[in-house]
Amino acid sequence: MKQDQLLAKKILQIEAQAIKELISRLDSNFEKALDLMQNCSGRVVVTGMGKPGFIGRKISATMSSTGTPSLFLHPAEAIHGDLGMVTKKDIVLAISNSGETEEITRLLSTIKKIGAKLISMTGNKKSTLAVHSDVVLDVGLKKEACPWNLAPTASTTAALAMGDALAICLAKRKNFHEAAFAFLHPGGSLGRKLLKVKDLMRRGKSNPVVSGKTTVQKVLLQITSARAGSCSIVDRNGKLEGIFTDGDLRRHLEEYGIAILKEPVEKFSTRRPMAIIEDKLAAEALQILRDKRIDELPVVDKYGKAVGLLDVQDLLNAGFV
Repeated sequence: MKQDQLLAKKILQIEAQAIKELISRLDSNFEKALDLMQNCSGRVVVTGMGKPGFIGRKISATMSSTGTPSLFLHPAEAIHGDLGMVTKKDIVLAISNSGETEEITRLLSTIKKIGAKLISMTGNKKSTLAVHSDVVLDVGLKKEACPWNLAPTASTTAALAMGDALAICLAKRKNFHEAAFAFLHPGGSLGRKLLKVKDLMRRGKSNPVVSGKTTVQKVLLQITSARAGSCSIVDRNGKLEGIFTDGDLRRHLEEYGIAILKEPVEKFSTRRPMAIIEDKLAAEALQILRDKRIDELPVVDKYGKAVGLLDVQDLLNAGFV
């Protein structure tokens, strides 16, 4: 068992060193590659055969999820017709440690005829792939983590790390932000964590808002029409002053009876209610609803104006509960 641990440590050291060596090799070619991808009006088409192909799929997926449209093209399928996916507007990112992978080199002539720019990620700067590339990213290394120096191990780790560097630098250049990430991950837990209150809140007719002088009867009609459980009370400038809920109605109904319908709603509303700013994370709103044991939360902008309503059902539908 101790020998296994020693070997595992050695493998990890080799792979870590492979990534460290990339740092000193970063040069103007990295900037050129970023320039091409940033100005690309099409997609970044990533291709690679075998193990580099698996790495390519991950790089393509990372780019797509961080604001750079991308797809993976299997080189063997490409030479049998799928190369038709590539257009003049696209950038092709080809991954091959040797730079002589047959399935990759057979694509070069057609890629040139299409007019797409070619960026290569290779360990051999004198290879066929490198020679025919517009930009070459050097991911070469001294040895694989494999004891026989055969299985792609450290080389694929280095390619993956370089792909991550490209994807994240592109995202920064494009001013990609949390809200955009959440938009591209609507069904995932990562996206839900980044959703803001304004992404889920009810607006317009679904957000009943009245002045304090409005009668309870009219307020109830608005609440019913909006299919909500409460109504926000605002001043003449639209700033939140209070909230009237079906709970408030029940508490005062016994005392006033049907006469309550003719009374101004401000008489029965909760003043200075708990509210949340629209730019806050939806997860924060959920915590407030849980802590206060309430079902609805008025939403305000940075000036305190009532701009929405968040119901626990909205969070439930978004997968928070």
